[in-house]
Amino acid sequence: MITTPVTTALDSLQIQYRLFTHPGPVSSLEQAAAERGQRPEQVVRSILFRLDQCRFAMVLVAGPSQVDWRTLRKQLGQSRLSMASEEEVLAVTGYQTGAVSPLGLPQPLPIYIDDSVSSEEEVSLGSGLRGTTVILRTADLLGAVPGAVLGHFRS
Repeated sequence: MITTPVTTALDSLQIQYRLFTHPGPVSSLEQAAAERGQRPEQVVRSILFRLDQCRFAMVLVAGPSQVDWRTLRKQLGQSRLSMASEEEVLAVTGYQTGAVSPLGLPQPLPIYIDDSVSSEEEVSLGSGLRGTTVILRTADLLGAVPGAVLGHFRS
């Protein structure tokens, strides 16, 4: 049994989930979805943005959708922002790029969830361990991140 801060958080909330471990390296969103028995739109990416030197926010977006930077800057009240570096992702979330999740974070972060995520009944997202994903009901994911801002953040 694999235990990560993500699975610990889900267990503490008594949320049912399945873990899926990919048989080898994953090189595309389409490959990840196919191996999980899902469509690309069910794969949720957790993207960390740097707002300034010490402030960050996470955006969850489903499938191949891209975050609309102008919309996100407006939502955050920021004239500038950038994607966090791999080093910053690890330092802020405790997870390596490719395993990031809004669950089990070492400290609270502002979380923004694009409405593309809520259009699916079941989604998968980072488990905290590269090559392994958590599959759960979308309603459970939304319930596990109280205070998250739901909106339209994609182009």
